[in-house]
Amino acid sequence: MLRRIEMWLLDLAVAAVIALGLLITVTVVLRVTMNSGVPDTIVMVRELMVAAVLLPAAATTANRAHIVVEVISNKLPVPVQNALVVFGSVFGLIALAPLIYAGLREMTHTFASGAYFFGDLELPKWPGRVLFLLGIVVCWVRLLVLVAGDIARLRRGETLIENADGAGG
Repeated sequence: MLRRIEMWLLDLAVAAVIALGLLITVTVVLRVTMNSGVPDTIVMVRELMVAAVLLPAAATTANRAHIVVEVISNKLPVPVQNALVVFGSVFGLIALAPLIYAGLREMTHTFASGAYFFGDLELPKWPGRVLFLLGIVVCWVRLLVLVAGDIARLRRGETLIENADGAGG
């Protein structure tokens, strides 16, 4: 179920990137040809960027595809490397918790106040706030699942890292 949600969020992020490209292209073409533009382009681009950046976070986490620097950690013993993997995931859980709290507060405030962006279209603020919270929460849940699975694997005596010869993991 979590994998399907992650893939759905990834598809939404792809749609957001396509929409960004189209919006920017149309705006540039209108500026060059008609000295006009799409109203509230900056607001729409800013909100679409939230979707493009945060919605794929859970899928990235599930695939352990975050940017890592392993210059020093690869030289450590395998048990230490395993502990660092779990530590990194736990640290991620702790680091995302305040973002979830702040995102929840901001989203509820935006819903309650009916806030919108000032501009020609008076776009509501809540969609971007909901997408932010959704992306962070699903990423947090995925990290929690990874931590639980990694700890269970370590208790069974398995390793979490790939060795130089391709074994492990």
